[in-house]
Amino acid sequence: MGIYLVSVAAQDWSHLGEDGYGDVAAALDTELERRGLPPYEPQEAVREAPPGWFEEKVSPSMDGFLALCTTHLTDTELSTLLDWSVLVPLALEEEIVLPVGTAYSGDETTVAGAARVLALAERLAAAIGLPLDAIPAGENLALSLWFLEGEAERAAQVWPGPWAEDLDAAFYVAFYLRAAQYCLRYGCPMTYS
Repeated sequence: MGIYLVSVAAQDWSHLGEDGYGDVAAALDTELERRGLPPYEPQEAVREAPPGWFEEKVSPSMDGFLALCTTHLTDTELSTLLDWSVLVPLALEEEIVLPVGTAYSGDETTVAGAARVLALAERLAAAIGLPLDAIPAGENLALSLWFLEGEAERAAQVWPGPWAEDLDAAFYVAFYLRAAQYCLRYGCPMTYS
């Protein structure tokens, strides 16, 4: 069990009911229209078929990651990076709070743009010297397993640096970075499940 960050398929995004996000999708489209922006339709944004879906488990301690964030990010940037419940591949200048809930968001859903989250995660990755070429991307749970089953420790011997001093913090930097990259690359929303 636990909390996972997962990609949302286009058919689930527009589906109403327990297994869908139709209420969130409709509320987002209403808010985008109010701002003079076009509606968000995941199926139109997909540039290539993903290898499956994105799924990573939220499990290590966040203490070191939060300390890293407070050192390198403003309070507003920290909120942008962490306080969303749905990530979309849109260029949003600020988060959008919708009056509908999801399983993990309570009565409201905060939607963030993946480009802003990616920029913040990239700054953190640069600050700790995260070896991006060594960190897996794309396969389900690959990132979680890489960090939790010893591969990260072995990689730290080949690519030493500040990232290796706190692997839990490095996990979350990679977690947000890979989630935003996946969201943008495949044009799909991300949410917690």
